[in-house]
Amino acid sequence: MPETTFQLDTEVTEAHLNDLLDSIHNHFILPNQRFFRNVQLTTVENERLLAFTVLGPTGEWYINVEVRARKPVLVRMVPSDERLPQMYLDRIKNDLILNVRFFEEKVRKTTLYFSWVEGKEIIPEKVVYRERPTNRLFFDSMLPLFIVFMLLSIFIAYSFGELAPIILVASQLVLVMLSPAIVSRMGEWVITQEEPSIHFLTYEMSLGEYTEFRQKFDKASVLALKKEIYQKTVALKGELDCLAVQDIFTRYGLKCLPENLSSKKTNVYQIVKRAADIYNVRVPKIVISNTTLPNAAASGPSPNYGTVLITTGLLAQLEEDEVFSVLGHEFAHLKGRDSLSLFVLFISEYLFRVYVFFPFLLSLPLSYSAFFSLYYLYLPLSLGLVYFIGKFFEARADLESAVKVGMPKVLAQALRKIGFRRLQFEERAPAYRVQSWFAWDPHPPLYYRIARLERMETPVTVRHTFIQSMKDVVRGFAEALGIR
Repeated sequence: MPETTFQLDTEVTEAHLNDLLDSIHNHFILPNQRFFRNVQLTTVENERLLAFTVLGPTGEWYINVEVRARKPVLVRMVPSDERLPQMYLDRIKNDLILNVRFFEEKVRKTTLYFSWVEGKEIIPEKVVYRERPTNRLFFDSMLPLFIVFMLLSIFIAYSFGELAPIILVASQLVLVMLSPAIVSRMGEWVITQEEPSIHFLTYEMSLGEYTEFRQKFDKASVLALKKEIYQKTVALKGELDCLAVQDIFTRYGLKCLPENLSSKKTNVYQIVKRAADIYNVRVPKIVISNTTLPNAAASGPSPNYGTVLITTGLLAQLEEDEVFSVLGHEFAHLKGRDSLSLFVLFISEYLFRVYVFFPFLLSLPLSYSAFFSLYYLYLPLSLGLVYFIGKFFEARADLESAVKVGMPKVLAQALRKIGFRRLQFEERAPAYRVQSWFAWDPHPPLYYRIARLERMETPVTVRHTFIQSMKDVVRGFAEALGIR
């Protein structure tokens, strides 16, 4: 196998590139020293270099690896044997990607974030460093509605008796129709053609500097700092550097170092419009949620009546082509009317339970305990089946993005960035993979989604994306169970 060279995008500034190599050395190589030889941290032509040799399990082969502190990070791998399986090179690449993501997460904890939309009110970001179990990739805005539905079903059943099923179905349909408005309320800013862009300014500090800053200044002071930065940005038409903000930083006890400062401007409206044009639908309402958690959601009963929610975390951490591929996934949900499909799916299960299964149990000569044992056995099994069918829609959305946008590997890369923590468990623990398949979550496991996208060659041509996705999900589930 010939030499392999690839690049790893990183959001950290140049000031932390050397620290990134130190982190890979300390957290990847040192804990696994028995697999590494010839480890060197050196400087070549004013560029930091981490070099090491990865040994095969039985010592019959090795791979020489070089990691250079650049933006993007440059990695070079030279295997000793041309017959070396690709899986070993992929494993090293994935380990390096994972270590870069963990380092980025660490840096975020000591970074000042400034984000704003031109002409809009400055709103502090909500800082979330780790993904919660309910925040799936990508967040399906229908799930909270179904949770509400389950809770309402208990209350309404006791309050309205025989009319409860009709009332529940009607109320859930209303929620589905109103879902664009509900999702809109989850954001802070609305993006329009007249105000299309969002600005980002990040300033990375050391742990000591950040701790001292947070002790000195409360939330009101930080917000005042952000407003001054915003006003300066407007005056300079978005062009910011350390010279422009140094006087502001000085008043707040900060010293602006150019290598620690990063600025970015993203035309969100243009990216969303490109995705809408590809799917031949009108541009939906675009809402920005100012949270560091990277995520996106699309909700609406039809392609031309929907809302797209994007977090600032997603826009800050992903490159524009990655954001575009994520939106391709979300527009597939809108185009496919997946909100209505999931509504029908959940309601069908509910009506079957109320009008078929429940009366059937009542007709049997069962004891009180046996009746409820069977009922509570049915409930997780039936909902598990519903969520498994939901995985067909999510897999179809990935495939539609690959077909329409034409960048399956870019979407896979975006998923790696967003879900690196969950991916760590899925790639290392086969039991966790199986557990992910059985979870009450319409999204297939992350390892499966990424592997499926990375296998695709462009252009991706699939005639029936839903049927193909059904086959792929069933095959992936069987493989996780060890069924070939």
